[in-house]
Amino acid sequence: MRVLIAGAGIGGLTAALCLHAAGFPVTLAEAALTFEPIGVGLNLLPAAVAELAELGLGDDLHAIAVPVAEMAHFDRHGNLIWSEPRDGQYSVHRGELQMMLLGAVRSRLGHDAVRFGKAVTAFAPDEGGVTTTVRDRASGELTSLRADVLIGADGLHSTVRRLLHAGEGPPLANGITMWRGITPADSTVVLADPAATPLAAALTASAAGGTTPVRGTVAVYGCNAKAKLVVYPVAHASGGRIHLNWVAEARTAAPAQPRRAREAIERTLLSHFEGWSLPHFDVRTLFTAAPEILELPMTDRDPLPAWGESRVTLLGDAAHPMYPIGSNGGSQAIIDARVLATALAMTCDPEAALRAYEQARLPVTSAIVTACRAMPADDILTLVADRAPHGFTSIADVLTPAELATVTAAYTHTSRG
Repeated sequence: MRVLIAGAGIGGLTAALCLHAAGFPVTLAEAALTFEPIGVGLNLLPAAVAELAELGLGDDLHAIAVPVAEMAHFDRHGNLIWSEPRDGQYSVHRGELQMMLLGAVRSRLGHDAVRFGKAVTAFAPDEGGVTTTVRDRASGELTSLRADVLIGADGLHSTVRRLLHAGEGPPLANGITMWRGITPADSTVVLADPAATPLAAALTASAAGGTTPVRGTVAVYGCNAKAKLVVYPVAHASGGRIHLNWVAEARTAAPAQPRRAREAIERTLLSHFEGWSLPHFDVRTLFTAAPEILELPMTDRDPLPAWGESRVTLLGDAAHPMYPIGSNGGSQAIIDARVLATALAMTCDPEAALRAYEQARLPVTSAIVTACRAMPADDILTLVADRAPHGFTSIADVLTPAELATVTAAYTHTSRG
């Protein structure tokens, strides 16, 4: 059974590896002309890490990622609200993870398994398979690729999804603007006592010339009702030096505009964090020292009643784009890949296999999309900001045990495998 995957992102590449391990010939059509290790950081949940380890990539992942010791929430003054140990979770640079997966695909499936510069424009399923039309982005030439199954793993703006679900419209924005960047964790940023938290220890070691810390912290400051900042260490491609991946969030009157000048982006970003002072690092320097700042709206899409039809289906962000809450985007794509390969391996009927895959994954991922929209943890963070706007000494003076337990329950609800 031949499989064509549209898109060579994290989900598409992992699907290719899972399908290859199950004995299927796979080709990937990727619209980008080439790959470089660009982008920002992401977190992989333990279930996704286990899937990569099952593919024989555990050591490779460990070499490029930072194991997570804990997740912790702080108020805008750096006072600890809540923390929870994390075991088996990794923080990693998205581009480094993608290059690792690409290297594995080329090693196992052949260098030409990924066909770059090939944008899907149409597909036509029939009783014997699927004929997919792709356009060469360099020459403009149209060619046809024949396979038994087509998997749309082409991201938030998926062409395969658009062709399957005509008239759906653009992604849905929720009014929150995100600014994302990666900043070198050197002495111009770090202010922390190295004994204070695993995050502080990681930053201080890096500033002193260290490399990947033993374990790191995913630290969340503030709340979306006012302004929110998520920071965690990732290993940089150059020598494993630690850099800080950060995501700043705030509700804005107008949606983020594409390709604004750096000066305008910085001015808007800094206005939302004016007056912030954290004991772990200097917020202003964290932003301004980043080589690049991405500005984009927080978006998702409504869950679909079905992902595909006939011999075509969707995977990852093409199937279930969700808010970046609970470390789910890349993790759920990796889990999709394993479930898809298992379903195809269990029957010689490709249509039945794709429906079984959807029946297994669609309800789970739809529930996560809905849970991420609810943002129950952020409701508690907002409560802290309202009750203790100038900070606190003990969180027990601000929240009841039941209120604090809501944060743990929120992450349990959104972190599914």
